[in-house]
Amino acid sequence: MTVIVRDPDFHEPTEEDDCRRVGYFCRTHDRPYRHEGCGEGTHLIALHCDEHGPESMWPQPRMLMFPEGFDPPLGDAQLVRVRAQRDA
Repeated sequence: MTVIVRDPDFHEPTEEDDCRRVGYFCRTHDRPYRHEGCGEGTHLIALHCDEHGPESMWPQPRMLMFPEGFDPPLGDAQLVRVRAQRDA
């Protein structure tokens, strides 16, 4: 399973977003992803908001440990949040 944490074509979430329905979506099988129940084989998972469509994720634990190690690199908003959490 591969999880997309950031994509330039995805919506960049902000603190002001009021997303009510967000879940994981398997782009390989073109359906919601629920614990490998969307089909066999590999999964390409992205966060999906009913209002915005695919969106980049807020920082995850590995991002906090290795913020420079992501390709594509974390967005400016993601880096600000990573650094703020790290410095807290």
